[in-house]
Amino acid sequence: MRVPSRALALRRRRRLRLAVLLLAAGVGVVVAMPYLRGAIRSLTLPLEHADIIRQQASQKHLDPALVAAVIYAETKFDPRTSPAGAEGLMQILPATAMFLAHRSGATSFTTADLATPQVNIAYGTYYLRYLLDEYHGDETLALAAYNGGEANVDRWVAAAHAAGEPFSLASIPFPETRGYVAKVETAERQYRADYASQLGL
Repeated sequence: MRVPSRALALRRRRRLRLAVLLLAAGVGVVVAMPYLRGAIRSLTLPLEHADIIRQQASQKHLDPALVAAVIYAETKFDPRTSPAGAEGLMQILPATAMFLAHRSGATSFTTADLATPQVNIAYGTYYLRYLLDEYHGDETLALAAYNGGEANVDRWVAAAHAAGEPFSLASIPFPETRGYVAKVETAERQYRADYASQLGL
């Protein structure tokens, strides 16, 4: 049975319309992809206060990607007070802040200042620099101390040495601290790859 030419023409028009719509949708996806990737990245790997991070990292001779990664691991750039009382973007404990204020010669510091990104990042990077110096540049040890405390890290290092083993990530007995160090080190690589221009790398 022959299809009337009018019905055939209608089918061809429908197919053509569908093809044009699919092509337009495909072009739209290709054009929108960088924006979608950027939106997904800002949700999964956020970055805020890049100017402060660059400034403080430069002053303290730190990798800006490391600073961003610590903030990500601590708060994902959503400052809050932890159940333990740590405050702000880099989760500084008031007692640690007072210790850092004393060491750095600050004269007018109050713990309420930790809510300010500039102050919090300044103190957090000061503490990171201090820990890296204490552990002779060993990032794993410094990050473990940032999360688990210096006394614990010193004990873990001594135990590893007493057993005749080099200290490594696997030497950290606290699962939370071990996971924290791994999370920061992974995020540091991602920030270096994804935000090189924003972080001045």
